Amino acid sequence: MSGFDSFYNDLLLLINTHEKNNTPLKVENNMDANIIKIFGENITALARAKNGLNDVTELAYATAEHHPYWNLLYNCSEIANTILEKWKSELSKKDISDIEWSIKELKQSLEKFTGKIS
Repeated sequence: MSGFDSFYNDLLLLINTHEKNNTPLKVENNMDANIIKIFGENITALARAKNGLNDVTELAYATAEHHPYWNLLYNCSEIANTILEKWKSELSKKDISDIEWSIKELKQSLEKFTGKIS
C-alpha cells in the first residue's frame, strides 16, 4: 500500500469518527490522481462548481502561453467565472462586455487551429 493509500485509510477512520458525532461529511476520491475531496454538510452545487472551476482557472493561469490551448482554456474559465459569480444576480453591462471579449478571443484562437487543420 502506498503512502497516499495509507493516508486515505487513516482519513476515512477520522471521518468516520466525526460522522459518529453527527458531523455529516461527503468524501470523493480519485486515487489514480491522488485526489481526495471532503465536503461539509452545507456544501451547495454552486460552491462545488466554483471550487472546481478554481482548479481549471489555476491550470489556465499556470500554463500561460506554454500550451497551444491555453487561450481557449483561459477564456472559457473567465466566462464561467463571471457566470458563477453572478449566478444569483444579474450580469452587468461590463460583465456582458467581458464575456463578448472572451468569445472574440475564443473565435480568434479557434481560427488559428482551423487554419492548421485545413
